[in-house]
Amino acid sequence: MSSNVTRRSFFKGAGLAALGGLSAAALSGCGHGYAAAEPTNPSTGDFGGPSWLGAPPVIDEADITETIDTEVLVVGMGTGGIPAMISAAENGAKVLGIDRQGTPHNVREDIGAIDSRLQQASFDEFPEFRIEKKEAVEDIVRYANGFVNYDLVKLWADESGAMVDWLTDIIQRDGKLVMEFEGGVGDTSDPGRDKAFATGHSPQPTDALGEDEEWGFAESILAYAAEQGAEVRWYTEFIKCETDEVGRVTGVIARDVQGDRHYLRINASRGVILSTGGYGNNLEMMEDRQAWNQKIRIAAPGSGGNPTGSGIKAALWLGATMDPLGAACTFNRACVKPDQYAGDGVLGRWFWFGEQPFLKLNLKGERFCNESGPYDYMLHSTIMQPHQTYVDIWDANHAAQAEAFDEVGCCRLFPFPNGAKNNIPMQVVDGMIEKLIEDGYVQKADTMEELAEKLNLPVETTVASWKHYNEMAAAGEDTDYYKEKHRLMPIDTPPFYGVRTGAWFLATLDGITIDTNMHPCDENGDPILGLYLTGNDSGGFFSVSYPNLLTGLACGRTMTFGRRAGMLAATGQA
Repeated sequence: MSSNVTRRSFFKGAGLAALGGLSAAALSGCGHGYAAAEPTNPSTGDFGGPSWLGAPPVIDEADITETIDTEVLVVGMGTGGIPAMISAAENGAKVLGIDRQGTPHNVREDIGAIDSRLQQASFDEFPEFRIEKKEAVEDIVRYANGFVNYDLVKLWADESGAMVDWLTDIIQRDGKLVMEFEGGVGDTSDPGRDKAFATGHSPQPTDALGEDEEWGFAESILAYAAEQGAEVRWYTEFIKCETDEVGRVTGVIARDVQGDRHYLRINASRGVILSTGGYGNNLEMMEDRQAWNQKIRIAAPGSGGNPTGSGIKAALWLGATMDPLGAACTFNRACVKPDQYAGDGVLGRWFWFGEQPFLKLNLKGERFCNESGPYDYMLHSTIMQPHQTYVDIWDANHAAQAEAFDEVGCCRLFPFPNGAKNNIPMQVVDGMIEKLIEDGYVQKADTMEELAEKLNLPVETTVASWKHYNEMAAAGEDTDYYKEKHRLMPIDTPPFYGVRTGAWFLATLDGITIDTNMHPCDENGDPILGLYLTGNDSGGFFSVSYPNLLTGLACGRTMTFGRRAGMLAATGQA
């Protein structure tokens, strides 16, 4: 789990945390995906691509009423942008950051890395959790079905540990926060079909932080950026990049969105770093790139900002290429009422408990998959089910069973044997469930027949599926879908609970093709100089499924590459 609010603030009632890139390397080759063509009609600027891309806006010079000169410009004050600012400033550059919002947002707090100091210290005590770097890299490639730039995955594996050590020193400078390693991986004697890797790191408050003091991870690293001389201009919307006569990016056009909405030119002599996020809230782009994920999506609170693909489109306008496949980080953490389906923009609620491997049935009352494993595997199976919606069913023993499931990653509700913290306490989840019952989402009944009726499921089929599941649990073997024995438990103690479930959508994962110097690449694999990308603006790292059993991988990738981009832009090494 990671968030724009700290876990401390969650437990103070501020809200539920959302889940959520040093050395120079040689230029690596870039893959090919969607590329923006030259205008098919130069007189109109028609690019002839998908309608969501359009053409770069033409801004009249008379409307540009302000000019700012800096050396490194960072666009987007989030998970990748703030580390990029810090790194550029530490490496001697004059740095300006801009953001269309007024505060830092979506700064994730689960940071995946290999070979940090904290991790190595833990592995000395618990050697069974030690990570083989080669194995982790290969697993990321496997999740993506090979649709990755292998060199980018290796780059994260090689530089992420040093990045976490760097952040650890930053946030611990004033004693208010401490970086903790939270990489337990559960019972290694029965790990299930999918291996978990102990990669997670998370900032936590110390006793030195006042009870009412609003100070978390985002505040700490942003304050450090200011201490290094970096400046931020809020309420400033990125419009497009500008280039010189040879195609090198020299700065951007932006617009003030709080005052008189004037346009401004920001010249960046050393480079521009884009970290604007993906395109999850650009519905036209989503339908074109990954319509299948739109079918299982439930709009719920905490969906991670408002990314519209502005950085991706800006790079495409310059001739960059994009990953061939659309992909997203989705979690089975959202629910709808018994008369609703996922998809089509439906508004639902967060259902944190949905990741637990209880019995899951389709809307015909039939079981359809192994409920244990990477969260989006079940969601992908749901795409083949009626109305792309399924039902979670559990009983009065759910807390004890959730502990016995020995889950890993960000759905863990109980501490690990090695002392690593759980993501969120079971009692908090129970409170969420009670609220969902009050609001008509989760249904509660004394019999399975009654529960099926409340969920609008076929009663006879639902009861038959439930009885068969319990028979397999009693026998200790899932002969249908091969779920691990310790996650195959009878649901036989009333009251029974159920809810219609779908995808909580965190972020898009496909982006612009980049090289290991963080430059976007054109269709020939050549870098677009003066421009650097990090976070979900960039691609080449994920595809098909998000490897969520490597805790904090997306955040760790983004911060590792953001740090690298800042250093490269400031020092001119690439």
